[in-house]
Amino acid sequence: MTYWTTTETPAGPFTFIADDDAVLASGWTDDVDSLLVRIADDVRPDDVAERAGSSAIVDAVAAYHEGDLEAPAAIAVRQASGPFITAAWAALRKVAPGEVITYSDLAARAGRPAAVRAAASACARNPSALFVPCHRVARRDDGLGGFAWGLDVKHWLLDHERHNG
Repeated sequence: MTYWTTTETPAGPFTFIADDDAVLASGWTDDVDSLLVRIADDVRPDDVAERAGSSAIVDAVAAYHEGDLEAPAAIAVRQASGPFITAAWAALRKVAPGEVITYSDLAARAGRPAAVRAAASACARNPSALFVPCHRVARRDDGLGGFAWGLDVKHWLLDHERHNG
């Protein structure tokens, strides 16, 4: 069964869509439909139901916001895309809390140093924010770059990691 849960966090409402095995999509929103459209067609569920209460995912989200910055790394994700985007998402999962890399760094870590624009696209298309921490990527000029859930949330996350790392 695929389900969604919204939980309150200091950065705003956080919603995830998951099944018993993995997170399919997540972000700082209470709009489930905005998450569903981020899931690739071949893994997008036909139906999702609300599930209230505790789960390993809810616990990991709470632990992260309470200062256990490694908690989301223990949660599996299921995402689908082409080889480079998939490699970039895998590389993002290895970026340590509090570490900020550039899109150029991400491209290199994903195996294609010249693919800077594709690395930025991997961040923009990432359906599983927090669990695939694209908020840890910034522009080379120290600008934050973009973030699907707003620059205020990205700034909050980076400050949170700086102060709790």
